[in-house]
Amino acid sequence: MPEVIFAGPEGRLEGRYHPQRERDAPIAIVLHPHPQFGGTMNNKVVYNLHYAFYNMGFTVLRFNFRGVGRSQGEYDQGVGELSDAASALDYLQSMNANSKHCWVAGFSFGAWIGMQLLMRRPEITGFVSVSPPANMYDFSFLAPCPSSGLILNGSGDRVAPPADTEALVAKLHDQPGITVEHQQMEGAGHFFEEPYTDDMIEAVTTYVKRRLTEATR
Repeated sequence: MPEVIFAGPEGRLEGRYHPQRERDAPIAIVLHPHPQFGGTMNNKVVYNLHYAFYNMGFTVLRFNFRGVGRSQGEYDQGVGELSDAASALDYLQSMNANSKHCWVAGFSFGAWIGMQLLMRRPEITGFVSVSPPANMYDFSFLAPCPSSGLILNGSGDRVAPPADTEALVAKLHDQPGITVEHQQMEGAGHFFEEPYTDDMIEAVTTYVKRRLTEATR
């Protein structure tokens, strides 16, 4: 999988780009957890999401937010990181102009950034948010949520308590025209450590495959 460097708002951003042979393959970006708490594009959940999308036929890009790894710049409270994500999507789209489906997946802090990106980019057709930190960040910008997607969390999450995730999902369910599916994995924590990693990836794969099938009918 080639390492890539692409232009971001504050300088170079470092990523891993995994293309398909099909020129019209769907595309996805995967966003990592909080930069100030050890989050990088090589986080286990992010890495596994990346390969899950690739194995489903997506061309995939994951990258380091500003100030992480070889990405230039400094942490910017989520504001700059959202701009980084937009630049990453621009880069991915420039390489895959024929793609008809565009997804964003994020873990924890990355889920918050991903859902903000969803509001800005109408071409995004689906999302996956793993362990969204609804207790730490305001998700009220999802009014209305413009695309259907999957929210996945663990019942044993002590970082982002399940009650807050359930409250977020309840608000999204009130919006017509979209379907936000919620799966809470019994016993799993915030990071979906073993033995829950495979179950999390299986849930994501099942959901995304179903959406792709529905889109081609």
